[in-house]
Amino acid sequence: MDTQKLLGEVAGQLLSGAIKVVDLSAPLGPDTPLIKLPPELAVDTPKVEIHNISRYDKNGPWWAWNWLKLGEHSGTHFDAPQHWISGKDYPDGATDTIPAQNFVGPVNVIDCSKEAAADPDFLLTVDHIKAWETKHGAINAGEWVVMRTDWYKRNGSEAEFLNANETGPHTPGPTAEAIQFLISKDIKGWGSETIGTDAGKAGGMEPPFPAHTLMHKANRYGLASLCNLDQLPPKGAILIAAPLKIEHGTGSPIRALALVVGK
Repeated sequence: MDTQKLLGEVAGQLLSGAIKVVDLSAPLGPDTPLIKLPPELAVDTPKVEIHNISRYDKNGPWWAWNWLKLGEHSGTHFDAPQHWISGKDYPDGATDTIPAQNFVGPVNVIDCSKEAAADPDFLLTVDHIKAWETKHGAINAGEWVVMRTDWYKRNGSEAEFLNANETGPHTPGPTAEAIQFLISKDIKGWGSETIGTDAGKAGGMEPPFPAHTLMHKANRYGLASLCNLDQLPPKGAILIAAPLKIEHGTGSPIRALALVVGK
């Protein structure tokens, strides 16, 4: 097939609406939910701040612009391998050194929304993934895998989104075995709709925080606080998740997008 012709056809399908673009990102602002860590363990990311430079006034008569204060892992964001100690030594593991080709790929959407609604501590297992593959087809090398839980619908409230009490946060995510299984399939990366790529109870797993520890150890990527996964098919969509090219960046807020067949 003529690749140039194929790209032209894709462009035409985008213009006609036959290929639809789905926004998978939450708004980024002062009310964006951010992870809360025990103070004896770590320092938290500061709240997002948006400061005005000018707005058609004496500081800039014909233009408006702002400056921002935000953490790399705020809102819908990308986790680079160097975000975690297990991936710290990869020279191509920062946001400015990862090949751009790696930000785009087919996406597999594993729907766990019913299970997460019934149990906020629901954990995705290897058996769940194998059952999904039996129904929808194999997860292939170089593809994204994301866990749909509809958790993004809580994103308007930090308390509901974090869902924490005296025993800790209660949010769905993968088991360590599930992450290891996906790595064995040579996936591009793993994504979730929760505040981070791990389950709320992941600190007590072995290893702790396996979606971070194992994915980044394997030089793979993470996506967190994704939205609108309920608008994607189980297979057949293309995910675009490009971080800002921050020098030595461990991650970045992103405008994650998916290309799907329009209706």
